[in-house]
Amino acid sequence: MPLTNNDTLKRLRYNLNLNDNRLVEIFKLSGMPVERETIQNMLKKEEDEGYIECTDAVLSKFLDGFIVFKRGKKDEATPAPFNPKLFLTNNDILKKLRIALELKEEDVMAIMEKAGAKITRSELSALFRQIGNRNYKPCGDQFLRNFIVGLKDVYNKKYE
Repeated sequence: MPLTNNDTLKRLRYNLNLNDNRLVEIFKLSGMPVERETIQNMLKKEEDEGYIECTDAVLSKFLDGFIVFKRGKKDEATPAPFNPKLFLTNNDILKKLRIALELKEEDVMAIMEKAGAKITRSELSALFRQIGNRNYKPCGDQFLRNFIVGLKDVYNKKYE
């Protein structure tokens, strides 16, 4: 089953222990305020009444807000314009989580090992390359799922 943006948001909420109020706060930090009811509708199952699809742009803004939430605002004279990625890949999600949580290569490898999936340095490096680079490798849904699951133990111990 493909990993949807709604699934990703749900998994991040659960594994990073973020309640609805925290999600509202994170969206606000991204410059895109979202009401609690909207968030609750994005967390519903697709077949449930009131379900709202979490688009690539919305998930991108959430991850941008999560970066600000974890690392603080950048020292910029002018705020960045609203420019979320309209097409968000699993590689982009992985990169933004890595930035937000200030994870080094060894940290990502340890998280994956905790989730029961080993990865080499070269395989990991390929996930963070630009599309078009000859060594670029797309991040699969299962890899991203495992990474988010692995965050649960590490995040709760190291970051909160």
